[in-house]
Amino acid sequence: MHTVDLEVVLRGVDFIRRAGPSLAVSGVEYDSRRVRDGSLFVAFRGGTTDGNRFIPQAVAQGARAIVTDSSAGFDAATAYSEVAVIEVAHGRRALAALAANFFEHPEAQLKLSGVTGTNGKTTTAFLLEAMLRHQGRTTVLAGTIEYHAAGRVFPAPHTTPESRDLLELFREGVNGGATEAVMEVSSHALDQQRVSGLHFDVAIFTNLTRDHLDYHGSMENYFAAKRKLFDGSTGPPPRAAILNRDDPYGAMLEEAAGSELLYTYGLEQGDFHADSLRMEPSGMHFIMVTPHGKVPVSTRLTGGVNVYNLLAAGAAAIARGLTIEQVASGAASLDYVPGRFQAVDCGQNFAVVVDYAHTDDALRNIIAVARAFVTEKGGRVITMFGCGGDRDRTKRPLMGRAAGEGSDGVVLTSDNPRGEDPLAIIDEVLPGLRGTSAMVIVEPDRRRAIALAIAQARQNDLVLLAGKGHEKTQTIGRQVIPFDDVAIARQVLQGGEKNE
Repeated sequence: MHTVDLEVVLRGVDFIRRAGPSLAVSGVEYDSRRVRDGSLFVAFRGGTTDGNRFIPQAVAQGARAIVTDSSAGFDAATAYSEVAVIEVAHGRRALAALAANFFEHPEAQLKLSGVTGTNGKTTTAFLLEAMLRHQGRTTVLAGTIEYHAAGRVFPAPHTTPESRDLLELFREGVNGGATEAVMEVSSHALDQQRVSGLHFDVAIFTNLTRDHLDYHGSMENYFAAKRKLFDGSTGPPPRAAILNRDDPYGAMLEEAAGSELLYTYGLEQGDFHADSLRMEPSGMHFIMVTPHGKVPVSTRLTGGVNVYNLLAAGAAAIARGLTIEQVASGAASLDYVPGRFQAVDCGQNFAVVVDYAHTDDALRNIIAVARAFVTEKGGRVITMFGCGGDRDRTKRPLMGRAAGEGSDGVVLTSDNPRGEDPLAIIDEVLPGLRGTSAMVIVEPDRRRAIALAIAQARQNDLVLLAGKGHEKTQTIGRQVIPFDDVAIARQVLQGGEKNE
């Protein structure tokens, strides 16, 4: 069993007071259910629960040290004389420092690239990792769809994991020879200091549109959280900043960024931009114009949104030392990103595409991509989507309007209703659809809705199944059931699912 002396684990951690013995610990945990004999348990107050409530459970399961952000938690823990107890001012910040010490600072052995923004984080991160790997670099990836560690792939429970889990992932990567890490950095993670103590070599900003206002309260607060990755307010600013000049918030970041190297990008403006763009459903081609010259890019990805993602990833890859030719060959090496305009082809004479779009801006953009592909052949766009429960309610009618204005037909259904009534969510979406010309069908059962949307399709149409993308489950109430839009669409197309 790997153990580390408590004094080593506490190195650099500001604490208010401590009591109990000095000993060795066999792990650092913030979830009491994962505590084992010899663990150090970090009890901190979160958004929905207070970890200090679980101190007795952690001790019962073998915790030998408790770090708490509560004076009451300190007093409770000192009742266990055999346990070391440390009180800190900020639990999550302490967790990051404790875990870094326990895992022997793997973050210092990696060059970190972080991607933040409302839309495009996942594809940009996948592209940048593909470019780096194509040149033989061993990588770690942390993002919405999955985590990678030196060739190992596993599901991602969170877009940006808690610092302890991220550092364990980094340690696994470093042990496997990784020298680079690419990660999506969510606004929640920035606000909650889950990336505390990390020094990003490269930081990418994709865009900022309405999302997560149930958490942040306003666009100003949302932007303030994103800005922390660039302005040096939570640690050293990144060496290189990659900013979307076509987005007004990206332009604002140009003034706030404290980086020594700054690249901007945009469709037609910025240090990196695109010329001679040709798009097809099977991919696209363009000339990437850069400060280092021009290079033709061919990719299986398609759509204007992916031009942005490629420009952002290309700029970041060059900041990490690649040539423009290496960027182009890396872009061509990525077949697709799961759940991002992912085609489901079973030989039918119309297109079926699955996409994660779950904001009004993302939905509008992806429907515009779909429209560009069907217009020439006289096809229609049929969009199936829903809105998640227990999330920002204000975007529901906006998503309805985006779907109705861009689509010929809309099937309105459930996404992940969570603790809300699916029909109540639908009722809040419908006002946005009213007044648009789209034909609307309401079907709360998502499996039936997929079948209904596909049943509407004729030759040269495009059916867009939006909202869940790569997700493999659906959350209804407290139940998490297996659910995969891609797999169900394939079953419908192959005749295995009937519309009843």
